[in-house]
Amino acid sequence: MVTSDIPPITQTVETSQAVVTYYVRGPLPPVGGELPLMMVAQPMEAAGFDTLATFFGDRTVVTYDPRGVGRTIRTDGGVEVTPEDQAGDIHAVITTVGGRVDMLASSGGAVTALELVTLYPDDVRTLVAHEPPLLGVLPDADRAFAAERAVQQAYHDRGWGAGMAAFIGLTAWQGEFTDEYLQAPAPDPAQFGMPTDDNGSRDDPLLSGTANAITAYQPDIAALRAVPTRVFVAAGVESRNTLTWRTSQALAAALGVGVTEFPSHHGGFMGGEHGYAGQPEAFAARLREVLESR
Repeated sequence: MVTSDIPPITQTVETSQAVVTYYVRGPLPPVGGELPLMMVAQPMEAAGFDTLATFFGDRTVVTYDPRGVGRTIRTDGGVEVTPEDQAGDIHAVITTVGGRVDMLASSGGAVTALELVTLYPDDVRTLVAHEPPLLGVLPDADRAFAAERAVQQAYHDRGWGAGMAAFIGLTAWQGEFTDEYLQAPAPDPAQFGMPTDDNGSRDDPLLSGTANAITAYQPDIAALRAVPTRVFVAAGVESRNTLTWRTSQALAAALGVGVTEFPSHHGGFMGGEHGYAGQPEAFAARLREVLESR
């Protein structure tokens, strides 16, 4: 595996609603004619891919900060995050780096990527959509949305620690959501090492509800089946039967494909960024295998 620790070059592209910051590792145009490999997530900024990118020293790697996160600046005056807006931002980046890429898209970034290939079908040759949190595709969608609202309520009522503890409970739950789950008291943030005090901030994009349009997004299944992009729906083996494993499984079934299994968990590509360690080397090897399976 070809590795590189060369730091990325920071660049920007301006759209009608944002000044989008993106980062390029390697030359443009790429050496050898290979497409750039773009890595996107939501609400994580580009730095979350720093470790994974080092395992692709033989390719030009492009990452970006989503609208309102990291160095990307919103100019539209809004706070809501939608797949359509984010897809437009990513399309602008892809246009500036050559017009076509391969893509790893994780979490909310995977949701945006599904909209991207629907709106701009020539932008992406191969898409690996890793654990998209599409609550609406679940058989227990109503309960899943109620569980999501409970996380946001805990955050708005009692602050970041309470909200994050509730989020951990949500994402760790096995199987369909039950009445017992919805009626259980909110978990104590102290049991997860989270602060119990409230600093008054309510702008966390993961907990505040500004990204509800991401989790409520309904993919156009017929359009996705028709696009020229090869779409792989991926999930980490350690995520099995959790919320984002089940959403991946339901999406894959709707598309008539199987789930493409990856090592580790929802953040399996991370090497300790944000205190979240997965298996980035094994993840990179699996990603390379999928991308090269033409």
